[in-house]
Amino acid sequence: MANFLVIGGSGTTGRRITRRLRAAGLSVRTASRTRGDVPFDLGDPAGWAPALDGVTAAYLLEPELRAGVDHRARIPAFVADAVAAGVWRLVLLSAYGVGEAADGHPLKTAEQAVRDSGVGWTVLRPDWFAQNFSESFWLPAVLAGEVALPTGDGRTPFIDAEDIAEVAAAALTDDKHDGRTYQLTGPRTVGFGEAVELIGKAAGRTITYTDVDAEVLVRRWLANGVPEDVARLLAGLLVDVREGRGAVVSDGVDQALGRPARAFEDYVAAAAATGVWN
Repeated sequence: MANFLVIGGSGTTGRRITRRLRAAGLSVRTASRTRGDVPFDLGDPAGWAPALDGVTAAYLLEPELRAGVDHRARIPAFVADAVAAGVWRLVLLSAYGVGEAADGHPLKTAEQAVRDSGVGWTVLRPDWFAQNFSESFWLPAVLAGEVALPTGDGRTPFIDAEDIAEVAAAALTDDKHDGRTYQLTGPRTVGFGEAVELIGKAAGRTITYTDVDAEVLVRRWLANGVPEDVARLLAGLLVDVREGRGAVVSDGVDQALGRPARAFEDYVAAAAATGVWN
């Protein structure tokens, strides 16, 4: 039996949250399609009960943003089952800017379900993860020596996933975060060209940043099997950065933890020390 459930427990934020909770001596169950303590698919309600057995607090995320998916049958349905099973605290990973999204946006739907759950809830709205350069989308490009994105001279306050995880762990274990929506960013905005330059210096390699047209990037993603609606969604978010419509610096980390968010330079130094960019 576990008191805490971490959906996506092997992911960027999930594994960091799990590590913190277990280090505090707490009982945690991770749930994912392939690498969790229990197999879990947000699209398959038949497998939810084993994940929820004995759980009192859960970390949720919506991994599927494709059009054509009935998002009302995912997070909202899972939240209802979780509350019925005895969960009394929910922490949702959302995204920066969801508050201004159109009704029906999957993350806006998820946020509303959590807020209407009748139990303690916290919503986390982070900006682009700094770890996208070392663990996710942009790592292959960094390793290849050229990061090509449609962001121009735009800047964004990258958030360290360690900060997201620390806020999430705090929200899962302390009711002072109930009813709060935290906008999570780094302490300053950083341009993608600057970010790549900092990474190159830390890695001791030449890595360049190239501004490309969004349609060029979409075609590359389509060739690599990314669904078109997802490719266009992500490209649009990057264009927002180019046009100055990206996230602004927020003090959400300070509000939640009483300390400033980690600097991008600190993230780069820590990631470089692992050899991930060698």
